[in-house]
Amino acid sequence: MSAPDDNPYPSTYRPYPGRPVAIVGATVFDGTGAEIDNGTVLVSGGKVEAVGDASLTVPEGYDRIDGRGKYVTPGVIDIHSHLGVYPSPGVRALSDGNEATSPTTPEVWAEHSVWPQDPGFTRALVNGGVTSLQILPGSANLMGGRSVVLKNVPGRTVQSMKFPGAPYGLKMACGENPKRVYGSKGRMPSTRMGNFAVDRETWIKAVEYKKKRDAGKLEKRDLAMETLVGVLDGKILVHNHCYRADEMAQVIDMSKEFGYHVAAFHHAVEAYKIGDLLKQKDICSAIWADWWGFKMEAYDGIPENAALLQDAGACVIIHSDDEYGIQRLNQEAAKAQGAGRRMGISIPDGQVVRWFTLNPAHAMGIDKVTGSLTPGKMGDVVLWNGNPLSVYSRPEKVWIDGAMLYDADNPKMRPVSDFELGQPGEGDVK
Repeated sequence: MSAPDDNPYPSTYRPYPGRPVAIVGATVFDGTGAEIDNGTVLVSGGKVEAVGDASLTVPEGYDRIDGRGKYVTPGVIDIHSHLGVYPSPGVRALSDGNEATSPTTPEVWAEHSVWPQDPGFTRALVNGGVTSLQILPGSANLMGGRSVVLKNVPGRTVQSMKFPGAPYGLKMACGENPKRVYGSKGRMPSTRMGNFAVDRETWIKAVEYKKKRDAGKLEKRDLAMETLVGVLDGKILVHNHCYRADEMAQVIDMSKEFGYHVAAFHHAVEAYKIGDLLKQKDICSAIWADWWGFKMEAYDGIPENAALLQDAGACVIIHSDDEYGIQRLNQEAAKAQGAGRRMGISIPDGQVVRWFTLNPAHAMGIDKVTGSLTPGKMGDVVLWNGNPLSVYSRPEKVWIDGAMLYDADNPKMRPVSDFELGQPGEGDVK
């Protein structure tokens, strides 16, 4: 059997046209943790050209934007979104995020559910400065399927939004959700030990499939196994919904048993208990600032989670998992920063900005091309009308690949999805 096409639904994304831009006089958080007062950011050819202080020369022909009193960051990145697969309006007919018909469905791909007209995309852009996001299947299943990474641009098709070159992810889930969904149907798993048993049995099949593939002995394709072998090959990144620290440690052991790496634990409310282990394994924790207690496995969440992880040297990501939360990732990060400060852990603003820019890019495998204002990276930039860690601040202008796609000062630069055209609230950015 010939080798299958690894990319049968390729990205057709093309950047929107932009102009050379110089933002001068602003405070710059470059995404790596650095802060530059009275900074200058040059963007041209769709890329970050240069970042420096006031001495940086602005070439002729650049649109000069006065950033005095304002702030510049890289584009915001949400590692955990269901926009498009659970769009707004959230009616049953548009509910396409959980293929809850089997505890393992690695064969499904989120991109085949994404509705590009979801108004949530434009809300995330104009209110949250979100320029890239990962769309994940839901958490009903132990293995929910492949994620897809998108550029947050208007597109007629999902292919035209796909982040070029971004690796796929595999959404996995442990804990209460899978055992509740399938236990209620009278089938395995109905316990946490059942969760791991089903996972391990599935990974055993994947290892055997890989051996046959590598030996050229496959007789037919298996879509589920292709995804799992992609994980074993290191081409597909594991994003594992998991709340409890003890269970994360069990998952790490399972990953060692079968030879894969967990890129990030999502909703990791107890990650603070094992910060040293997560640092040692280079596993990020994608977390909320203060969501906790809505189910038993979320009971031991604390608002100091992010600060304790940062203090332990582990990778912190602020994620949303919510159509409204994605519009406020900067404020969520600020809440987590404040909780740390109150317990005596002071984290600089520039480092906190990293929690919703470069760190998610790292866990999504796109940090070489976006996530920071590093020359040569994508021109994904947000100009904020104040410190992004202030509750009063909003994006004023947003560029994606050097193209301005939102300008609060220009009503014609406020994107509206096709679904909203002619409807009450069209273009509403509140």
